Amino acid sequence: MIVLIPAYEPTNKMINLIKNLKDKCDYDILIVDDGSGNDYKIVFDIAREMGCLVITGEVNKGKGSALKLGFEFIKSLGNNQGIVTADCDGQHLPEDIIKVAEAIDENSNKIILGSRKFKGNVPFRSRFGNSITRNVFTFASGVKIYDTQTGLRGFNYSMLNWLCHIPGHRFEYEMNQLLEANFAGYDFKEIDIDTVYLEENKSSHFRTIQDSAQVYYPIIKFSLSSILSAVLDFTLVILLQLLTSNLFLAVVGARVCSGIFNYTMNNLYVFSKFKNSSIKKSLPRYFILAFFIMLANYGIIHIFNETLGVNLFMSKLMAEVSIFSFSFWAQRKFVFTNNNDDCYTKISHIN
Repeated sequence: MIVLIPAYEPTNKMINLIKNLKDKCDYDILIVDDGSGNDYKIVFDIAREMGCLVITGEVNKGKGSALKLGFEFIKSLGNNQGIVTADCDGQHLPEDIIKVAEAIDENSNKIILGSRKFKGNVPFRSRFGNSITRNVFTFASGVKIYDTQTGLRGFNYSMLNWLCHIPGHRFEYEMNQLLEANFAGYDFKEIDIDTVYLEENKSSHFRTIQDSAQVYYPIIKFSLSSILSAVLDFTLVILLQLLTSNLFLAVVGARVCSGIFNYTMNNLYVFSKFKNSSIKKSLPRYFILAFFIMLANYGIIHIFNETLGVNLFMSKLMAEVSIFSFSFWAQRKFVFTNNNDDCYTKISHIN
């Protein structure tokens, strides 16, 4: 078993983690110095003296890049060992690292997640941030994971090729692991671990605004594509309604035009980095989905506009808002997918 620790400007907390881990198990420990600089050389020198293997990067590239560098190195060893990733700031206890490691061999096709319950003295930004990210992830993937931000994860050796090619350089890389897992055919197993925050988590290098934006980037791209498509669809509905005086024809005509635009945007820019879907598969699926969404769109507009007497502008707006979440989930789950698109992610949980 190999414990991979990405480290940027680590403190004695990392040394304590190494000592306590070596007291409890004989796992190999690989540390990736993510360009910490000469001021932190002594910390890594101590880690080497304690028997750890240290890879040093010349410049800071981010946690995702450090993890991928470690995965590439482990792959080059060819020793078929499981891998546990852990943070260097003391948040992960040796006992929990061992629990995750032991679960790898029993769950060869699952990503093991050390899941914190955020009970007790937890900084508000951490509790609130995980709650937001958890809900965003569920919205984006249709899968419920309690702790999407955990850095304590376990991987089978066979996953290394996949792990090395997931996009992302900073903290968004770990979110992309979760987003891509289903389409690569991997499930999840969450294991309860202790929630540990030292000194209000001051040692964290997570940049709240910049890194959160990258974590939510897939949602942001989809939202922009949907907004542009909705503006086009909205404009065409109004124009076609004025020209034909037929609500059904207006909705159908607008939906066909905006659908072609939306498919093109999503295929080229929104979902292109996450799956290798072919146009032959994704295009028919998209328009089947679009057909049902069009009927739902018409039905909602009809109820509000012709039954309840709400004006067309507000009726159309409420229809778009109602359909947005379903559209994202359906496109990610069934339209822009690869051969594993029929694989449903199952989550098991052990204490």
